[in-house]
Amino acid sequence: MTDLTVRIAGKNFKNPVWAASGTFGCGEELERFVDLRNIGAIVTKTVTLGEREGNPPPRVIETASGLLNSVGLENKGAEWFVKNKYPFLKQCGTNVVVSFAAFTPGEWVKCAEILTDGDFPDAFEINLSCPNVSYGAARGLVAQDKRAVEKVLRAVKAVTRVPLIAKLTPNVTDIGEIAVRAESSGADAVAVANTFQGVAVDAETMKPYFKRVVAGLSGPAIKPLALKAVMDAYRQVKVPVVGIGGIMTGIDAAEFMLCGAAAVEVGTATLRDPCSCSRVLEELQEYLKTKGVKKARELTGRAAKQKGLPRAISKNRKRNVI
Repeated sequence: MTDLTVRIAGKNFKNPVWAASGTFGCGEELERFVDLRNIGAIVTKTVTLGEREGNPPPRVIETASGLLNSVGLENKGAEWFVKNKYPFLKQCGTNVVVSFAAFTPGEWVKCAEILTDGDFPDAFEINLSCPNVSYGAARGLVAQDKRAVEKVLRAVKAVTRVPLIAKLTPNVTDIGEIAVRAESSGADAVAVANTFQGVAVDAETMKPYFKRVVAGLSGPAIKPLALKAVMDAYRQVKVPVVGIGGIMTGIDAAEFMLCGAAAVEVGTATLRDPCSCSRVLEELQEYLKTKGVKKARELTGRAAKQKGLPRAISKNRKRNVI
C-alpha cells in the first residue's frame, strides 16, 4: 500500500488532495457525490468578519481552458459561520482548513478570534490574495505588499494557536520573496497560488463583462504559471507549500508535487465534475503505483531539485514536509 499521508503546518493529513476554497462550499452540498472522509482536507469558502453580499452580477464567465470569476467573497460572516457550519465540519470525517479574509488590521484579529474554537479548525488559510476585492488605502492585495503580509500574519499569530497557511497571489514580480516574508512572519505553510487577474470584454456592448472589470482566472489555462510559482516558493522557504492552479487530474497533482507542493487543492475542476477530488486522488494513487513510489511525500520537490534552474530559485534548503 502506498503511504499517502502528509504533515503540513504541524498537522497530519490522510492524503495530499484537498478541496479548494470557493468551489466546494463546506462540503455539505457535495457529500452525496463524494465521500468526504477520503479527501485530504476541506478548505472552506472564504469567511469575513461581517456579512458580505459580494460583487454584482455577472460573476462568472468561461474562457479558453479556464474560468473568470468575480464573486467578491459573498458570505454571512464569521459568527454565523461558527454557529451554522462548525457543527457539520467537526463531524465531516476529514481535516478542515477554514479560509478567512479581512479588510483592516482589527478585522483580521477579530475574525481569527471568532473562528478559533480550541484546536479547531486544523488550520486557517489566510486569504491575503482575493483578486475580486480591494484592501486598505492602497486598494491593492495584501499579498502584493511584503509589509502588509507581515503585519497581518503577526497580528493573527498573536491571537490563535491554529496553524496558519498564507494564501498568496501570483500577481507579483517575485512570489518567492513574498513567501519568505510570510514564513518569517509566522506562516506555518504557504498556499500558491490564488487566481491570476484577468479581464473579459463584451464585444456587443463594447464594455467590460464584469462590473469591477478585473476578475480572477483559474483552471487549466493557468497551470504552467502556477507550477512555476510553486517551484519559486518551494526553493525559497522551509515551510510546506500547498499547490493550487488548474489541477484537473492525478497527473496534474503529481506535477505540482514534483515542483515542490506537499499537498494540492482541486478547485475549478469541481465545478465541472463534483467528484473531481476523489478522481484526482485515485489517479494520483495509480501514478504512484506505476512509478513504484511508496510514499506520496517522496514526490515533493523532485523536479525542483534539477540542475540548471535560474539562481533566483536555486536555494535548496531542508523543508518541513515529512
